[in-house]
Parts: sequence; C-alpha cells; structure tokens
Amino acid sequence: MLRYLLGRLWQSLILLVIVSMIGFAVLNLTPGGPLSQFALTPGMTQEAMDRIAAQMGLDRPLPVQYLDWLWRLVQGDWGRSYRDNQPVLTVINRHLFATLLLMGTSTVISIIIGTWIGIKGATKRYSIFDYSATIGAMVALSIPTFWFGLVAIYVFSLWLKWLPAGNMYTIGDGSIGDYAIHLIMPSLVLALVNVAIWSRYMRTATLEVINQDFIRTAKAKGLTERRVLMKHVVGNALLPMITLAGLQLPSILGGALVTETVFTWPGMGRLFLDSLGYNDYPVVMGLLMFSAILVLAGNLVADLLVAFVDPRIRLG
Repeated sequence: MLRYLLGRLWQSLILLVIVSMIGFAVLNLTPGGPLSQFALTPGMTQEAMDRIAAQMGLDRPLPVQYLDWLWRLVQGDWGRSYRDNQPVLTVINRHLFATLLLMGTSTVISIIIGTWIGIKGATKRYSIFDYSATIGAMVALSIPTFWFGLVAIYVFSLWLKWLPAGNMYTIGDGSIGDYAIHLIMPSLVLALVNVAIWSRYMRTATLEVINQDFIRTAKAKGLTERRVLMKHVVGNALLPMITLAGLQLPSILGGALVTETVFTWPGMGRLFLDSLGYNDYPVVMGLLMFSAILVLAGNLVADLLVAFVDPRIRLG
C-alpha cells in the first residue's frame, strides 16, 4: 500500500508540473497579456508600462518567469492578485467555502437520487419508470446546464416567487435557513446532470450484480427480494460508483463554474471568470493549480476507498 501511495503521489506531482506549464504558457501567450489592464489607465506611457513590467518581472523570458513562479509556489507563495494586491491564497480562501458547499450539496443529492433511480430502474426493467428515467437522463445530458439554471430562475423566482434568483445569502440576514434557501436552486441545477450519470451507471452495475450466481443462490435459499437487494446487490453495485465519484470531480468543477455564474454564487468558478476578464493571471493560475490538486486528490482517495471496501483488491 505504501509503495502504491508513493507512486501515485509521484505521478500526481508530474501531472501538476505538466498542468502548470501548459496553463502558464497559454495564459501568457494570449493577446494583451497581464499588462493590458494597465494600458487602459489614462495618461499611461510606454516608459511607465516598461517600469511596471520590470517591477512585476514580466520583462524576462517566459521560461525564467515560469521557473520563478514555480519556485515561489513550492515555497507557499502563490503570488499576489493584480486586482487588489492580495495574496492569491487569501483570495481563493474567500471563495472556497461557497464552492465546497455547492459541490458537496449537489454531490450528495446526485448520489442519493441517482442511486435510487438506478436501482429501481434495474429491478423494474422495461417498465414505465425505467423508460421514463432513461428519457429523463438523455434530456438532462443533452441540454446545457446554464439553460436549466435560467429556466429555474424564471419559474421559481420570477413566476412563482418561491426562491431567490441568486447570491449566497440575503444581505443583513445570513442565517442557516437563509443559506439553505439560496442553496436550493443552484445545487439542484448542478446535481441534475450528475443524477443522470449516476442513475445510468448504477442501473448497469445493478443489472450486472443481479445476474451473478451468488444472487440466484441467495434467492434459492429463500431470502426475500428486499433482503437480497439490500444485503447483496446494493453493496456490490456501489463499488464501481466510488471510482465514478472520483472521476466526476472535473465535471462537477466545470458545472460549478457555469452554475455559479448563472446564480451569481460567490465561489471559485465565478472568481475564475472574473479573474480571466481582468487578466488577473496569478489568481487564474492559483485556481487552476488548486482545481488540479483537488481532482488528483479525489481520484486517489476514491482508489484507496475501493481497495479498503473491497478486500479482493490489493494495491501494489
């Protein structure tokens, strides 16, 4: 186990370096560059631009800039925001809770609902429920997330006036109930696509387990359908779902970016878009690295959980 863990950590470090190199190069080769924000300042001269570039170290070759940034990153210095001159980690930390709250809530919703739909669809194959779940999953996977978000705002905020249209809390309130009300729409919209994915995978996994010999043996011993389902089928069908949960992290992060923008949710996804628009490259790179670390850690934890839950799996 220790050898496997060290090997995965080494692979993750290599992947992080590759991701950082690609991200740094793409950002710095885009038109305008990080100095474009200063060019719009009234009275800005070329001499002043050159002086700012020298102060920020942007007049050096790109490989030198990258190595300097990487060295400071390893030391815990992720740079400072061009927008408000705050440390990048401080800026990210201000938006981290909002994203984790949204992602965590939507993940729990998608797992619970998707698992239930998948199991019921597998146990009632070719029924009206099964066909309806299949059609619903295809619709959810075919329509963009932002469209669902806009429809939800129109129906539940503008028409029915049941839920707030956006933001994380009401200014002057900030109670737990107020947070919960604001969380309902964005978490459900973000969970919608993942419910479709979970239900399809869970249906397939449940069907594979139902057709195994040990399930037929359990039924032959006289066990009730419910007992066979809960004791033998569900536990075995959930094993591949643990890996799926780790693999879904990138899609959840991408969906959070869109959802946070539609609902003006003050998370890292919205911060990423705002930083791109402002050419705040240190914050963009910080968010890119933080997301990469989160995805790699999620996949590693999922693999370790599968090995822990299933004694048949041994990690070399």
